[in-house]
Amino acid sequence: MAFLAGGCATSSYPKAPGFVRRSATQFLRDGNPYRIVGANMWYAAWLGTDAEYGDRARLMRELDRLQAMGLNNLRIMAAAEEGPLNNSIKPGFTRADGRTNPALMEGLDFAMAEIGKRGMTAVLVLSNFWEWSGGLQTLLYRATGQYIDMGDPDHPWPAFADATAGFYANEAAIESYRAHVAAIVGRTNSITGQRYARDPAIMSWQHANEPRPGGGADAIAQFRSAYLDWIASTAELIRSIDGNHLVSLGQEGTQATFGSEELVVAAHETVDYVTAHIWPLNWGWVAGDDLPGTWPAGKAKVEDYLAVHTRLAKDMAKPLLIEEFGFPRDDEAYSPDTTTEYRERYYRTIYDAVEKSWRNGGPLQGSNFWAWNGEARARHADFRFQEGDLAYMGDPPHEPQGWYGNFDSDISMIALVKAHADRKCLGLETPCPSSFGSR
Repeated sequence: MAFLAGGCATSSYPKAPGFVRRSATQFLRDGNPYRIVGANMWYAAWLGTDAEYGDRARLMRELDRLQAMGLNNLRIMAAAEEGPLNNSIKPGFTRADGRTNPALMEGLDFAMAEIGKRGMTAVLVLSNFWEWSGGLQTLLYRATGQYIDMGDPDHPWPAFADATAGFYANEAAIESYRAHVAAIVGRTNSITGQRYARDPAIMSWQHANEPRPGGGADAIAQFRSAYLDWIASTAELIRSIDGNHLVSLGQEGTQATFGSEELVVAAHETVDYVTAHIWPLNWGWVAGDDLPGTWPAGKAKVEDYLAVHTRLAKDMAKPLLIEEFGFPRDDEAYSPDTTTEYRERYYRTIYDAVEKSWRNGGPLQGSNFWAWNGEARARHADFRFQEGDLAYMGDPPHEPQGWYGNFDSDISMIALVKAHADRKCLGLETPCPSSFGSR
């Protein structure tokens, strides 16, 4: 009896794992259930770059750590658009004039080669609704010459989200987006010589990080049709280039649709699985300075959000992934030497729901925590990212460095994740593997 990398026992071991497929509400790999125990590591391509801002040795160390924890999936950025927005990472995959940055493309190649060596898979995210990687607002700026910064006091919420939703109705901006999508999906890896379309280390292509149809009800009503058309046409474009991989949206769920379950269902109609993100602090469900007092009510809201999206996925007969979930350290501290009691409670809440679904054959097939900081440490006393910093971590440039990410020194968090990974064959007759692939 042998074991598949990232899967469960099988009677024969193929030379290389196959593509991840969908069968109703399950993922399969080489005919075996493929349950996701994952993390977000947006910066993998930056570390993989052979340039002054890259660190390939660190990338390999981080992947080894994640593999040792039992993770089998990473969600990484395959896009970043340079432009005028504050707090957006530079360099990007596309320069301010729209030209491709070859070094970062090759960094993605290296990252994918190393992920594949370890028997892991990746979700490749093809743009961003938010400003921290440029994203759709930057593509809209390139088309119109106008932009709004997130957090601009002259344009309070939901002005940024409403303005960014204008992307879906701007054909010039969409064409720029499609050009990058086609370039990535149709790319040949410069490290392995393998076409991305033939690389089983890719689990899915994802339209964007957290694409919302707008911020307020009026904008959502205005852009709803264009939003759904963009989702469908992007899925069609990806599949016209690559028929081997899954296609996903990257949406947060009802938090993105002003509470509309119907719009969540419509948005996922033309993609292969349902995504949901859960951010209790960002959404006001808990207070960072009073986690003990606010966690019980926050936990109830988390459990309700899980239940709602599990029901929707079941009704759609598609798998569900909680592909982002994050929580602050105790007292909303940023330093890695502070405790994580309430983060651990939150992770257990997510993992309990996932494991229940595994046992009972439900649609919730896994999760990706936000995010992995690894050996990175904040470079400045105020824990803020400054342009030119190279200690990339899971907390993007617009956020305090150390807010949500897990460090390599977070022993109890790592043990919690590993224990969850060890249970990923719950409800199956075959035993769990002792290894998730090797270099």
